[in-house]
Amino acid sequence: MASLLDNIARSSAVILQLSVVLGVIFMLLKVAQFYQERKKLIKALEAFPGPPKHWLYGHNHLITADKILYQMVSWGEEYPYAFPRWFGPVLPSLVIHHPEYAKSILGQTGNHDPCLEELIAPLLIVSPGRGLLILDGTKWFQHRKMLTPAFHYDVLKSYVALMSDSVKVMLDKWEKKNIERKSVELFQDVSLMTLDSIMKCAFSYNTNCQTQSNSNYYIRAVYDLSYLVSNRIQTFSYKDVFYDLTRKGRDFRDACKLAHTHTDKVVKERKMLLSSEKELDKIQKKRHLDFLDILLCTKDANGVGLSDEDLRAEVDTFMFEGHDTTASGISWLLYCLSLYPEYQRQCREEIQGILGDRDTIEWEDLGKMTYTTMCIKESLRLFPPVPSVSRYLSKSVTFSDGRSLPAGCQVGLNIFAIHRNRDVWEDPEVYNPLRFSPENSAQRHSHAFLPFSAGSRNCIGQQFAMNEMKVALALTLLRFELCPNPSKPPTLIPQIILRSSNGIHLHLKKIH
Repeated sequence: MASLLDNIARSSAVILQLSVVLGVIFMLLKVAQFYQERKKLIKALEAFPGPPKHWLYGHNHLITADKILYQMVSWGEEYPYAFPRWFGPVLPSLVIHHPEYAKSILGQTGNHDPCLEELIAPLLIVSPGRGLLILDGTKWFQHRKMLTPAFHYDVLKSYVALMSDSVKVMLDKWEKKNIERKSVELFQDVSLMTLDSIMKCAFSYNTNCQTQSNSNYYIRAVYDLSYLVSNRIQTFSYKDVFYDLTRKGRDFRDACKLAHTHTDKVVKERKMLLSSEKELDKIQKKRHLDFLDILLCTKDANGVGLSDEDLRAEVDTFMFEGHDTTASGISWLLYCLSLYPEYQRQCREEIQGILGDRDTIEWEDLGKMTYTTMCIKESLRLFPPVPSVSRYLSKSVTFSDGRSLPAGCQVGLNIFAIHRNRDVWEDPEVYNPLRFSPENSAQRHSHAFLPFSAGSRNCIGQQFAMNEMKVALALTLLRFELCPNPSKPPTLIPQIILRSSNGIHLHLKKIH
């Protein structure tokens, strides 16, 4: 008996030793593979001069949240086209700030950033679902093709009245405030308005979120998620396996649950409605389905609809991206025009000339707002709602000057810096709507202006966003004169979207 136990013990010891040896060999192979990949990448990056880095911190110690945007512009002026930015000792990203380089990257298909996918995914979806923002490959193409009808000309046409209703609720709120004496912080109210608008337009869902005091929880959750995601990127903690155990990790999960509670409620109520054959038949007979109708009713070539996970992912993605980015664009647009009374006056006169005695906006009016559109585009240039995007190269790329990057590299397209590149834009810090006149735009590089990105993965909702910005600006200028609050200038911070850390404060003078 003792001999048998000894044999078992010896066998177990041998197996354990063998497992340890195999584990060590596996780890060494992974380290060797990582080393070779890093060596290849570092060799490629030698062709791109950049700011001196710390051996441990990389460039993280040189950058703070309130200075990162202008720091990137400053480095871009010193290092043309692109430069490496190091997140710690081993993870570099090539920051691109020239349109010719941006064209090379955005012209490729299949590129995405797995690091940012891991980070943003909990915010937008519940695994294994993936929304358009972070999908890639064949599945991305299928979803994009499936959702494109939701942004058809005739669908967008029907949204103008709904957008107008949402904007008027916001303007009525501002009128009730003592606006003549105190400035108004725009971003919170504009965010609620764009959420109200996206819910009405894309989901046929009336929330009254602008007037119900308990509706702010979703806006707050989105703000918290944006801050936490940006903080993880800037501090390199998205590689931290213990993040979920930290206070910020718990806050991140709590905010995700709040945001998902909101979208789950919308989907659940529509599904219950569709369970009625009468209602289903009514929806399917509509000439153009809304975004949620399409998600619930459309099937692929094999007759298969979206899974519950993919459905939830797309709703989360569109609700998050569809209101927060537009809120940023509208808020910075109003801020820009508050600084330039003459441009504001010309916009107002154009809108009054188009509408006459009407205080409502119709689809046909939007195409006539030529000067207003130039003002909108110039604000999107100076304050792009998404100041940077990231790509992970699935294949090597060679740029126009002969320099190249191998597959596996992470690239950061700094839209904020591209829009302020002095090689492309004269006096880039100056707000000048005439940059976007037809004659001034004719010879401009195709990738010099990227508020909605470009290429196959450009923003699917860009026309929706532009329409909403026109409606919001037109109705606001008919009712108020915009003036800045010099005591509270905004402080730009990138938190996935472009925000101000202290809000955007304007004085609103009622036009009688």
